[in-house]
Amino acid sequence: MQRITRIAFDYNNPEKISLLEQYHSLLLLLKSHLTDRTFSILASPKLIDNNQYLGWYTNLEGQPLLLDSIAHKSHKNKITKTLQTRINDIENAIKLMPLSDEERSLVSAWLPRIKSLGNQIYVINDEPVIINTFEKPVLPAVVSVIPSKPFWRWWYFLILALLLVGLLGILWYLFCPLGKQKTVVSDPMAIIAPAVIVKKPEPKDPVPEEPSPIATSEPKPEQVPEPPLAAKVKNPPNCITKEEMNKDPNPSKMAIVFDNSLSMTVTLNESPSAVEQYFQYLTYGYGRNMSEQERIKYEKRMTRLPTRLSSSKSVATSSIDKIQPNIDISLVTLTNCPAANVSPFYNYSNRASLKHKIKQLTPTAAGGGGTPLYNGLEKASKMLDGVKRDDYILIISDGEDNCTKSNICTLANYIAAQKPRLKINIVDIAGEHKIDCIANATGGKVYIAQSPKDMIKQMNKAVSNLKINRPVCE
Repeated sequence: MQRITRIAFDYNNPEKISLLEQYHSLLLLLKSHLTDRTFSILASPKLIDNNQYLGWYTNLEGQPLLLDSIAHKSHKNKITKTLQTRINDIENAIKLMPLSDEERSLVSAWLPRIKSLGNQIYVINDEPVIINTFEKPVLPAVVSVIPSKPFWRWWYFLILALLLVGLLGILWYLFCPLGKQKTVVSDPMAIIAPAVIVKKPEPKDPVPEEPSPIATSEPKPEQVPEPPLAAKVKNPPNCITKEEMNKDPNPSKMAIVFDNSLSMTVTLNESPSAVEQYFQYLTYGYGRNMSEQERIKYEKRMTRLPTRLSSSKSVATSSIDKIQPNIDISLVTLTNCPAANVSPFYNYSNRASLKHKIKQLTPTAAGGGGTPLYNGLEKASKMLDGVKRDDYILIISDGEDNCTKSNICTLANYIAAQKPRLKINIVDIAGEHKIDCIANATGGKVYIAQSPKDMIKQMNKAVSNLKINRPVCE
């Protein structure tokens, strides 16, 4: 995945953060319903450079250039037509998608932004890519066309006009005299003014003009243009050079422990007390007094977007791009009891596959569900060194282990003793502080995230605290 461009981003603006989260949700919603070619017109945004900029990325390969910079008119029109075709394909796909009210509202709000004339359009190998401005959409002006009146109406008015003219002619003939005497001029020459004879001046001999002196000037020395100064590349602070990465024979590694349990399908737009009540409803069947329609409506409301899972996916994939290239990453997923699933390590060139794997995660009720956090932490720690090098674990979860009675705090203390250079940070979505002991034992930190805005902010803090997000020097 290559970066097309980057634009300044106001991370402290809640409206901009909300629009960014909505756009990520829109991309996740559309991805599985569009062809790769159609989906390619929507660039993917990621916060970069300590959240000061928004980088726009694409899977297309080639040199990006702005559509407005294309001088050849027919070529530019061809790209514009392709862009409109792709947008039409998106609209047609949306009409066939089974959408909830929340999803339909999201799509309806973003279609005008996708079509906005204020967006930057880049072209990569004749394929257009939209860079969204996150500003108020600018749509083309609608020209109102006044419908023409039916043809027979014109004949109707023409016939009436002719009848009126005929009537006026008859009245004039009957009542107006026709024999008026005309004034006769007896002497037609009397009114002609006497001609005035103007003598033309006799031509004088032409006076020869003196030739004007020819201006002479010394030749100016030919000016040689100075060569343009090479633009200085300003590297971001604390960047890591490629030489520094290549010299490290034993770079750090990282494992992301990702909660993919059924509890992650709950919306982030409800209070913790409402979520707890929903869990009681699921566990003990408190909805027995509800009608079928009420139960469906209640469950839809408690699982509407953005959910814990959708936001975690979006933020996790965005955070992966911030991790410096020399660090390999493994994914440990907590889907159901009794054990977690572990992936091999992904190097920098395969991070797109890692992000795709995260996006495809889907909770399941097979085996009764559950969150095997103890087993996942145990497996993740065994994959990492933590003795001869600094290694890291990032846990993204909304609760404690419910697959075993083994004490996870005891496990965390054992890991800290065996691997003193293994640091564990936690992004706690539920905010119940039930697994803080894991971070405390290994010198890590706990970050509470209970809203979409918190998710982005706290995930960035969790990665930044691990000190593995140094940008590469240019």
